[in-house]
Amino acid sequence: MILYQGIRYDSKQQTELLNCLEANLNETLAHGTPPLPRIIINACESLATKALNGLFNEELAGLGFEVGPMAQRIEEAASIMRKESLEAKVLEELGPEYLNDSYNSAILTDNLCPSSIPQLSPAPCRTLTPPYDHGRTLTKQCVPLGMLFHIAAGNVDGLPAFSVMEGLLAGNINILKLPSADNGLSLRMLEELVKEAPELAPYVYVFDTPSDDLPAILRMAGFADGIVVWGGEGAVETIRKFAPPGVKLIEWGHKLSFAYITEQGITDANLKALAHHIIETRQLLCSSCQTVFLDVDPENDGRESANDITMSKLVDFCERFLPILENAVTESVPLDIGSTAQVTLRLYTQTLEDHAGHTDRKIFRGRGCSITLCEEGSPELSPQFGNVLVKPLPRKRLLPTLRKKKSFLQTAGLLCGEDEREELTNLLFRAGIIRVTGPGSMSHTTALDAHDGEYPLIRYTRIVETRD
Repeated sequence: MILYQGIRYDSKQQTELLNCLEANLNETLAHGTPPLPRIIINACESLATKALNGLFNEELAGLGFEVGPMAQRIEEAASIMRKESLEAKVLEELGPEYLNDSYNSAILTDNLCPSSIPQLSPAPCRTLTPPYDHGRTLTKQCVPLGMLFHIAAGNVDGLPAFSVMEGLLAGNINILKLPSADNGLSLRMLEELVKEAPELAPYVYVFDTPSDDLPAILRMAGFADGIVVWGGEGAVETIRKFAPPGVKLIEWGHKLSFAYITEQGITDANLKALAHHIIETRQLLCSSCQTVFLDVDPENDGRESANDITMSKLVDFCERFLPILENAVTESVPLDIGSTAQVTLRLYTQTLEDHAGHTDRKIFRGRGCSITLCEEGSPELSPQFGNVLVKPLPRKRLLPTLRKKKSFLQTAGLLCGEDEREELTNLLFRAGIIRVTGPGSMSHTTALDAHDGEYPLIRYTRIVETRD
């Protein structure tokens, strides 16, 4: 299905609608005033309430969610779309000029309550006098890029819709190409958003265009001032090849996340929290733990065979962590048949490679999960779905090892002693990590989170100026 200016159309009408799209976009840009942030925020607040009342349960059930996990996911998503969350997001990312003085005072005094929040206003012009320029003035203003083309990934349910909401908050017209795995969720969310605020209709277009329909994708990209792409390295590279010259490419690529554990951090509480995170996310998110790194430094041990000491400690850890991981599996929703078959095939292939002597890995198999012990290596994607990698990484080698993957790093779950935390956190940041968390909150999200270390609303705007 297609959503075009608030109306649903059959996918067969794509060519007809694309033939009209450029004229519609230009009409909106020429004569329309971008909707105020408060309009989007109020509509999102209503959408959050509808979600909590079960409006999207049918679409979520179609994505394989059971009742318990579904309720938790809806509550998390709703909290990000609430009025207070989005107002705080606009203030943080676009600055206090988008809000009036009473709101800023409430923020600064930590005395913010929903009833005291005023309406958001458009960003005012600022007049500046450059030094040494004989009194001339510049008038600057932050304005939308214009039109954003969102190419969304399907690994986070509802993410395509939220990407469009961010584009709206920055004042842009938005065209969304849906991922194949969306199951109608994002289209339904955006349809309801437009119903709540009909003035948003000329700013939202949703197409379920297949990824192999390159001519249609090229046409949409040709209308864009910015292309927002969510996906892996291959997807981003493909977009780079066909993006029109001069169009701003905004990449939110797939990232790798891991846990880093010191000897002090190996506690039952920490390991249980990490295990539940691994199983609950199924390791499908950019923030999911793929690899567990142990701070094992045999040179400080004083014994003869450094490699034997390292392997012994790794084996001890795997044997301790495996039953904890198994217990987390028993408390979770079982995998579907397709995912189970996929993981089984990966692990079977890896076992054959082990027997053939083609790998330095040892698999500890559990019920519905596994741990693969690796002698060394940098962060990498695991087999997922409760199958995690374990590798040694002494802290003295942490930075040079992680820097090899610096462009792909996101979250580090840090399990350590309190006296180690500050040193290791700073080291992880210098190595390229964007976020350091506890073991159970690696994938917890809030409205104030940056995307891959950058604020999206800033990237979706530009600075214009006039001068004497």
